[in-house]
Amino acid sequence: MSSKILVVDDDGNICELLRLYLEKEGCRVALAGDGETALRVFREQNPALVLLDIMLPLLDGWQVCREIRKTSQVPIIMLTAKGEVFDKVLGLELGADDYVTKPFDAKEVIARVKAVLRRAGGEVSADAAVKEVRYEKLSVNLTNYELRVGGKKVEAPPKELELLYHLASNPNRVFTRNQLLDEVWGFDYYGDSRTIDVHVKRLREKLEGVSEKWSLQTVWSVGYKFETRDA
Repeated sequence: MSSKILVVDDDGNICELLRLYLEKEGCRVALAGDGETALRVFREQNPALVLLDIMLPLLDGWQVCREIRKTSQVPIIMLTAKGEVFDKVLGLELGADDYVTKPFDAKEVIARVKAVLRRAGGEVSADAAVKEVRYEKLSVNLTNYELRVGGKKVEAPPKELELLYHLASNPNRVFTRNQLLDEVWGFDYYGDSRTIDVHVKRLREKLEGVSEKWSLQTVWSVGYKFETRDA
C-alpha cells in the first residue's frame, strides 16, 4: 500500500500504534486527535481512507462522518470502544464502510484497511474481465465501482455496490444474512447480521421505484433477493 491514511483518535498511543503499523505497510499517515482537526486535515490532505474513532473531543465521530459524507465517498472505518449493535448500525447508516471494536489487534485493522482500499480503488489490468450487471435503468460495475440508476451515476460506498452486485448477479435467488456476510464481507468479518439490513435499507433509498422489472425484496425470516419479473 502507498495510500494516505487519516487516523483520528484522541488516544495518542492508539494513533502512534496505528501509524507505525501503517507506515510499515508503506502508507503515508496523517493524525488528528479531535473532530475539528480531523475535518481540517481531511480537507487539506485528501486521504484515501479514514480510520475514525467515535468518542472524540469537539466533534464526535458521528458528526465527522456526516460532514465527510456531504462531499466525499472516501472509505471510512469506524473505531469504537462501545461495541453495542446500535452504535455499529448507526455508523453504517451514516455511511461508514466498516468498523472495528476496541480493544483491537492492529494487524486486524491493517487487514481491514487493505481490504477496503482494494475494494474502493484497486487497479485492474487492461485485459481483465469487466465485472458488471445490467438491468432496465440499472448498471452495477465492480471494475470501476460505479452505480448508474436511470442513466445517472449515483454515489454509493464500496460495500453497498458489492452487495448489490452479488444479489443482482444471482437474480431471484434467496440469500440468508449469514450467507451474504460470508460471501460479500468475507470470512474475516466479525460483525453481526444487522449490517446487511442497514446496507439493504440504504440501497433501497437509491433504487426505490426505478423500475417495475426488478426490485430488492425481503424474504421474511430468511433474508433478501434481487427479484426480476416481466412487466
